[in-house]
Amino acid sequence: MTNIATLYRDRDSLPLRTRALFTFGAVAALHAAAVVLLLAGTTGGGQPLTWGLFLTAYLAGVKHSYDWDHLAAIDNSTRKFVAQRQDPVSVGFAFSLGHSSVVTLAGVLVIAGASLVGGLMQDGSAGNLVLGLIGSGVSGLFLLAMGLFNGSAFVRSAGAYRRARNGAAVEPRDLEPQGAVASLLARPLSRVRRPRNIYVIGFLFGLGFDTATTIGLLMMTTAASLAGVPPFALLALPVAFAAAMTLCDSVNGMAMLRMYRSALDDPRRKLGFNAVVTGISAVSALFIAVITLGGFLHAALALDDPVTGWLGSIDLGDAGLLLVALLLAVWAGAVLKGKAFRTK
Repeated sequence: MTNIATLYRDRDSLPLRTRALFTFGAVAALHAAAVVLLLAGTTGGGQPLTWGLFLTAYLAGVKHSYDWDHLAAIDNSTRKFVAQRQDPVSVGFAFSLGHSSVVTLAGVLVIAGASLVGGLMQDGSAGNLVLGLIGSGVSGLFLLAMGLFNGSAFVRSAGAYRRARNGAAVEPRDLEPQGAVASLLARPLSRVRRPRNIYVIGFLFGLGFDTATTIGLLMMTTAASLAGVPPFALLALPVAFAAAMTLCDSVNGMAMLRMYRSALDDPRRKLGFNAVVTGISAVSALFIAVITLGGFLHAALALDDPVTGWLGSIDLGDAGLLLVALLLAVWAGAVLKGKAFRTK
């Protein structure tokens, strides 16, 4: 235990590969826990139903990880840490673990027979409104701050790219957020110093119970409980959801880390790539912030206008896959261009 505590205190000095192994080791532990709970809950029969529910919960976690707000939060947080010369291997894991902690806790309460969770999921209830406002308010403001922060980095990157095409020298600091916007956001973002701080952000994001996958999982857990599925098997459902979500978000975080590091390691040759990727992340964060805060104002102030009503009704679940495809296309284009450049 002493050695583990020492490793944790000195984790920032560990090699990147070692920290990545720890991160994905924790993801593997969640998968193992879900399987153990499932096996313990299926010893008395009912295997087909329980295994079907388990698979459904796992796939729900995969789908939920590609919600646009997940991707925007992880991508923009990773860009911020990389700009500060950190190697944030666990941003995706920390965010999804915080987010799935809410779902797991709610699932445990459902299994324990607490009627409170049903009230929190019911549209129009006081609890649902309060938690929804907390979740949307925090997520909207956080994404707004991250979008503006990375937007200032995009402006500097674009300016450096134009100067470089005219033969000017490029310094790594030319790609970092500076100026009035970065200074204004320095204090609000000062608490987000390490990837582990993203856990709290992910937890607050999850308080809204506002996604179809989250509500569907809890309703499925409730129905399975009423159908007599053993408690251990019921516990396996939210854990499987968390395992799938942490896996996908951790992979996303590592991919963004590699993408942004590749842009900063050779700033002169990859200025255009850095500017494009930073711009996409900043625009996506600001886009989601406007939608989220519009829905927040609609609910908080009981507005009846069509604009905030429309913003509050937008479902960002499937749209996240478009953001993934766009970033992968930009990355692939940069790789192919780099190979073509080296062969000349």
